[in-house]
Amino acid sequence: MELASGMAVWFPYGKPAVPIRWVLVRDPQAEYETIAIVCTDQLTAAYPIVEYFVMRWQLEVTFEEARAHLGVETQRQWSDKAIARTTPLLLGLFAWVTLAAHTLHCTGSLLTARQSAWYAKPLPTFSDALALVRQHLWTDLPTFQTSRPAPDVVKVPRSLLVSLVETLCYAP
Repeated sequence: MELASGMAVWFPYGKPAVPIRWVLVRDPQAEYETIAIVCTDQLTAAYPIVEYFVMRWQLEVTFEEARAHLGVETQRQWSDKAIARTTPLLLGLFAWVTLAAHTLHCTGSLLTARQSAWYAKPLPTFSDALALVRQHLWTDLPTFQTSRPAPDVVKVPRSLLVSLVETLCYAP
């Protein structure tokens, strides 16, 4: 990666000017897009700014996945206490699903990256982990089962039931 850095002044609309340090990160092999990173601490050198950005990226991905799949920041509560409790609770749920999927994967359940025709994923994502945990809860535990486990009790063909459960596991 190649870095270029310098000082500038940022003029946010309707606010006073802010001195910044900018860093451009370019991949000489052109495998990654060139990105610009901005930091308000002008004393920080370019390399640490890039390191902070990389360290922060995992946290940003976690928040995006929690928003997309668990509804973080979409709650509509009236009480200040409910508002203060919901996001930490949902982030705890995110952590629990991640740990449960990891445990299931380590004990033999296959955590696979579900593919589509337009998007190939090299590794499983949170939606895949959530689907694995849902599938385990819905099929392997007696939590949601209303019939006895004998196959002759099931009123729909087993292949249809498996297909429905798999599809519902990926529902948003």
